[in-house]
Amino acid sequence: QARGQEALALAQQLEHPPSLVYAAAYAAHLCQYRRDAVATQTHADAVMTVAAAQGFEHRREQGRILWGWARAMQGHAATSVAHIQQGWSAVQGTGLKLSHPYWLALLAEAYGQAGQPEAGLTVLTDACTLVAATEERWWEAEVNRLQGVLLLRLPRPEVSQAEACFHQAIEVARRQQAKALELR
Repeated sequence: QARGQEALALAQQLEHPPSLVYAAAYAAHLCQYRRDAVATQTHADAVMTVAAAQGFEHRREQGRILWGWARAMQGHAATSVAHIQQGWSAVQGTGLKLSHPYWLALLAEAYGQAGQPEAGLTVLTDACTLVAATEERWWEAEVNRLQGVLLLRLPRPEVSQAEACFHQAIEVARRQQAKALELR
C-alpha cells in the first residue's frame, strides 16, 4: 500500500498522465485484491477520469469494471452488473487478452451480489475455459472459490460441488504459494 501511494504521489508530481493512470489502476487493483470496496472505487474513479481525458480507452474500461465491482460490493449490485458488462464488452473490443479471467470473476461476483448466481456461474465457466486455454492462472484460485460461493447461493444449494470448488481453490493457491488467496 505504501509503495502504491508513493507511485501515485510521484506520478502526480511528474504530471505524467500515462504514469498517473497506470499508478491509479494498480492502486485500484491492490484495493480490490484486499476487498476494500471504498478505496477501489476511489482509485477506479481516478483511473476513469484521467484515462478518459487522455484517450486511454482500455484503461478507462478497466476502471469502469473495478468501479462496478466496488459499487456491487457496497450494495448496488443490480445497477453495477450493467456497468461491469459495459466495461467488459469494451475491454474485449480492444483485442487485449490479458486478465480476462480476472475481469470475468469480478462480473461473476457482482452477479452473485445481485442475486443472480446462475449468471455468475455461467461467467465463471467462461473464465475457467480461458484459464485452460491461455494458462493465465494467477486468479484461478479465486475463480474456483467464487464458483463455490455461487453454488451455495443457488435456490437449491449444491453443497458437495461447492465444497469441491473450495478444496480446488485451496489446492491451486497452495501450489502457487498464494497465501492470501489460500486464506480466502
